[in-house]
Amino acid sequence: MRANTPFTPPQGFRVLPDALDRAAQEQLLAEVAAVIEAAPLFIPTLPRIGQPMTVRMTNSGPLGWVTDRDGGYRYQATHPTTGAPWPPIPPLALALWRSFSGYRHDPEACLVNFYGAEARMGLHLDKDEAALEAPVLSISLGDTALFRLGGPDRKAPTRSLKLASGAVVVLGGAARACYHGVDRILAGSSRLLEGGGRLNLTLRRVTLP
Repeated sequence: MRANTPFTPPQGFRVLPDALDRAAQEQLLAEVAAVIEAAPLFIPTLPRIGQPMTVRMTNSGPLGWVTDRDGGYRYQATHPTTGAPWPPIPPLALALWRSFSGYRHDPEACLVNFYGAEARMGLHLDKDEAALEAPVLSISLGDTALFRLGGPDRKAPTRSLKLASGAVVVLGGAARACYHGVDRILAGSSRLLEGGGRLNLTLRRVTLP
């Protein structure tokens, strides 16, 4: 957005930049590595056109978010390549949800996105869940991301902010219905991940309690 364009963060938007110290980041990284070993990263594709996304992803929890050309955006209980159930949500990620989400029911999906140096995520809404009153909680590990937050209309003013390793973002209330995305990754800004890159964990409640 232009420098002279006012931007007021929507109600329910919270950033906790230092939610995880280095030791906790390393603990969560080990837990995520176990998830990836059980449910390998795969390349999702966009509905209808089949264009590959620039992130690689996997999931943990009872349900996982997937997308492909034929099936579109959806949640399912099994890995699209292996056919195996998703592994459990990492304990530390679940503890962060219980501490910061303000929602009394546990999440059902923990989407894991891996961003390499060239990966992006366009402005989008998280709207494939029935439990839209539940917040979305995002955890950053590794290289810093330039995150962009807008409003409920795609043409609304946006604001960009840096999310470094260990940051937690909560999109609740009005912010739950706001467009958001990742403009770019600041390669080399963290040494947490061997070989660089960023892992983002997104926890969501899918079904109504």
